[in-house]
Amino acid sequence: MPNPPAREIIVVHSSDLHVDHEYTARLHGGDGTAGLACVLDAARQNSADVVILAGDTFDHHRVPRPLIERAAAVMSVAGLRIVLLPGNHDPAIADAVYRSSALATVKNLHVIGITHDEAVDFPDLSLEIWGRAHHDYADMIPFESVPVRRMRWLIAVGHGHYEPKPDRGAGPQPSWLISDDEIAATGADYVALGHWNRAVQVGNGKVPAYYSGSPENSGTINLVRLSETNGVTVTRTPLDIAREPTE
Repeated sequence: MPNPPAREIIVVHSSDLHVDHEYTARLHGGDGTAGLACVLDAARQNSADVVILAGDTFDHHRVPRPLIERAAAVMSVAGLRIVLLPGNHDPAIADAVYRSSALATVKNLHVIGITHDEAVDFPDLSLEIWGRAHHDYADMIPFESVPVRRMRWLIAVGHGHYEPKPDRGAGPQPSWLISDDEIAATGADYVALGHWNRAVQVGNGKVPAYYSGSPENSGTINLVRLSETNGVTVTRTPLDIAREPTE
């Protein structure tokens, strides 16, 4: 196991950006990538080592090519290591936007389920980021399997609906369920969740697990600090971003 770096590691966690040319674009005066740019700008300002986008970065795979190219440029220019987990809106299907030439050539973009199977390693940080991508639009269990720790720091990423003790044999209910026991079984130092628009901590406290919320809804990103001295600390950092209208 690589020796951990002497300094603390800073990870920015966001999700549910829903880059598109329709609803999200209208919130930002026609620029569907503005939310993505805002999150990456905030990550740079906070000296992030890694950015995690925990699902639904794109609203769907039918977005126009110029929008994909713009998103690729935003990611490339950011110069940050980005780990992206495909969610239920943007699963890792055969014609996923992540297989386009524009995004496939972004060297700092790591897409779980496409460029990497389930784990992205950063040996210089002694950090492993693990997750199970949505590979289609059907139901799945985000934390059905358990990662084997190979680095000093382990972050698990999942996109789904938290329910403390789900009964998967019951009638109609939300899909992509994530339970307390499954979160705890990851043994991770932090669990980065996506799918909920609001930012909130979940789980039974055995493992720190948080939804970041969508940037336009929560107005924040999760700033995660991994430190040999102080352990894991999580704070919400405000964004200067257009917000979704409230009723």
